[in-house]
Amino acid sequence: MHMLFRTLWHLWFVGPRGPRLGFGDVSRSRFRVWPTDLDVLRHMNNGKYLSIMDVARFDLIQRNGALDVFKREGWYPVVVGQTISYRKSLNPWMRFWIESRILGFDEQAVYIEQRFVRPDAQRRPEIYARAVVRGRILRRGGGTVPVAEVIEKSGADPDQLRVPDDVLAWGVASRLPSTRADARSVWE
Repeated sequence: MHMLFRTLWHLWFVGPRGPRLGFGDVSRSRFRVWPTDLDVLRHMNNGKYLSIMDVARFDLIQRNGALDVFKREGWYPVVVGQTISYRKSLNPWMRFWIESRILGFDEQAVYIEQRFVRPDAQRRPEIYARAVVRGRILRRGGGTVPVAEVIEKSGADPDQLRVPDDVLAWGVASRLPSTRADARSVWE
């Protein structure tokens, strides 16, 4: 339930007051580790990272104008794949920010990189965790929005965005079959 409050806070107060971003710009969303974010080892739970990333992605798409396009067109974004690597723990009451940036597109999806960042001893930004998210855009009435339509209606310039080859390879390797295809669970 507390994620609802974080989400509404960012959607209603933080995002609208933040500077407008270009499609390839980096957004920085500020957070703090609350006691409800902790696991039994008293650091931020690995699943909580993913939940907080959702809030930061909404901040990004609100500030770069994509959320307005989604509302107008009756679209919504969904995560279809993500991977995260952890470097350092986020402990109780620590302040941190998430840097989010759209990397680009493949033939099916949009790729976003997100970094959990805190200042080091010299006050330089230090990465605590890094994630790559693969998302699709769906229509409220049903079906998937083609990437070409997303690019056209959002005003994104795919020539200025480049998904690294290793990220594209991960996107292909981690895909599940279409919802229309057979996807039985058979352990070999």
